[in-house]
Amino acid sequence: MDKIFMAISLFLMYSFLGWIMESIYCMIIDKKFVNRGFMIGPVCPIYGVGCLLILIFLQKYKNDPASLFCMAVIVCSVLEYFTSYIMEKIFKTRWWDYSQKKFSLNGRICLDISIAFGVLGLLLTYIINPFMLDILYMIDINLLKILTSFFFIIFLVDLGISAKIIYNVKSVDVSSLKDQTEEMSEKVKEVLKSKGILTRRVANAFPNFKVKYKSKK
Repeated sequence: MDKIFMAISLFLMYSFLGWIMESIYCMIIDKKFVNRGFMIGPVCPIYGVGCLLILIFLQKYKNDPASLFCMAVIVCSVLEYFTSYIMEKIFKTRWWDYSQKKFSLNGRICLDISIAFGVLGLLLTYIINPFMLDILYMIDINLLKILTSFFFIIFLVDLGISAKIIYNVKSVDVSSLKDQTEEMSEKVKEVLKSKGILTRRVANAFPNFKVKYKSKK
């Protein structure tokens, strides 16, 4: 049970650190602050999941940095690819698209991002995670369980609300538009930005998202 709480704690911490990294990257690119991720709170769950996968399944490569790097590239790339695919199937929306980058696969993953995942895998294993564990071990286990439970409940509530918000993408009427991704995407963005601060946040967090409505005869 203690290990489960420790894993959840690490998941939440790395989801938060992933959000920080994404936000800093976007600030550098866009010259303004953007609350990245589809969730309302400052978390990007894909980073939490990716870090746990590395920590759980790739520790046998810890003494072989080259193998660890390659396996981290593979694991995180597969995770990003299927996350993109599943979210597109559920919400009929492509939330990120690397089609304009070189060496991309169906626009869902690309070489430079995958290499960055490999580097992050090395940093996580050798530097970041030992530091995080030292911090967690300093906290009384009972207090850690209370804090972890509290923040995980908030995370689950946020997840449910955020999923409902972005599900609004499917409710936008684009029947009057031509079957063109760019035109439909702009229409959806306009509607989302007009519905309130939460839906507007999602539209701003993913400025390049594309809807994937199927044409109807």
